[in-house]
Amino acid sequence: MFYLSTKNKSQAYSFAKAAIGGLAPDGGLYIPETIPCYRETVRKSLQAMSFTEIAFETIMPYVQGDIPSPVLEELCNLAFPFTAPLVPVSHSANMPLSGPFLLELFHGPTAAFKDFGARFMARTFSYLRRGEGKPLTILVATSGDTGGAVADGFFGVEGISVTVLYPKGRVSELQEKQIAGLGGNISALAVEGSFDDCQALVKSAFADTVLMEKLALSSANSINISRLIPQAVYYAAAAGKAQSGLHDDDGEATPRTMRQAAAKSSAPQPSVPQPAAHLKGAPVTFCVPSGNFGNLTAGLYARAMGAPIAGFIAATNINKTVPEYLESGEYKTRVSQATISNAMDVGAPSNFERMAAHWSHAELRQMIHGVSVTDDETRQTIADVYHDYGYYLDPHGAVGWAGTQKLKALGGALPGTIAVAATAHPAKFSETVESITGAVPVPAAIKKAMGKTARSLTIPADLSALRDYLLGDS
Repeated sequence: MFYLSTKNKSQAYSFAKAAIGGLAPDGGLYIPETIPCYRETVRKSLQAMSFTEIAFETIMPYVQGDIPSPVLEELCNLAFPFTAPLVPVSHSANMPLSGPFLLELFHGPTAAFKDFGARFMARTFSYLRRGEGKPLTILVATSGDTGGAVADGFFGVEGISVTVLYPKGRVSELQEKQIAGLGGNISALAVEGSFDDCQALVKSAFADTVLMEKLALSSANSINISRLIPQAVYYAAAAGKAQSGLHDDDGEATPRTMRQAAAKSSAPQPSVPQPAAHLKGAPVTFCVPSGNFGNLTAGLYARAMGAPIAGFIAATNINKTVPEYLESGEYKTRVSQATISNAMDVGAPSNFERMAAHWSHAELRQMIHGVSVTDDETRQTIADVYHDYGYYLDPHGAVGWAGTQKLKALGGALPGTIAVAATAHPAKFSETVESITGAVPVPAAIKKAMGKTARSLTIPADLSALRDYLLGDS
């Protein structure tokens, strides 16, 4: 498999070059020369395959020539000791399965969907960098969850140091502890500005001749292709279940009230996945809470590979650059605005460049419905889902849930089963959620993180400050 730049498709690069380089030499994002298709036997067997088997089949064509199959199989087993359950909202014996389903993406070590890409990326870099003498410096900008996932994924990886940039005062206390609480080969910079400022600093660093000459730099944002591709796995796995009329049982971190959990446990529980006959044969429409649009781009890759996906809903908060583009055909970036779904506070989503390189506006409109949600609507959705189902949504998942309801109210055609991507555990945003629902159940991963002490350095949103830090630390 070869990779091209979104800015210049005349030069081809290997997966190893694209992954380690992060950004193309011309500043573009790497995209696969073609999006591969699943083998027919795989497409027909998604519902029966394990998560790691689907991961292997999904990732293999993208890394051929750089990672041998036996190595890839081991990397998948190491990266994904957890899965992404497709969970029905209601478990009460007196209520049928109803409403959108939730694709729970928070069962990893930092309780957010970024764990999937970050863990695979860290282990891939370790393999691709084997035998290298010069240490690798990874830069990552985060609006919240990316930084914690990358920090956890790369913590203790020999020969690699990570510097995470996050907007000062715009991440939750837990997110800051996950970003800046590990130490060792992980450093944290609190930037006086927005996430867009952090992202611009990272891009500027890769264009800086001094830094590129003195350091071996790479990125770990969703601009890095090796972090984006693994995220296609959970879409394919969930789509296979939904089409076959299956769903998963709750996992350890599934955030239900004790009342709902008791109702669920009162009946015999079959092993997962469980049948849900009314879903059988239906492709799935995923609603993806979206900020930087890497997660949704990964879903588009899964669909193009042949996973049974009808389409997508791109649900944003008031930072609605892409929904407005889908409506008008005109792409206008904007200054990001702070919301309670802070990981999605992005006014210039980087991965739109990938989407536009693969698909035209007309094609994207056929696959994606765009919708935006206010903070008031987000809070009301958290309250409604808690009241109706005894399920705790985080603000980002609530944006997704509210987005599906808004589109239905407007008469939007949403084919097949609806699955909302629950991208983070609600305990990561306890200040917001608990003011609406009361105490949120806290999974073990978050309890562990809250015991850490955050240590970071504050810098202005200026390249010279970042350059001085990196060269002084090199």
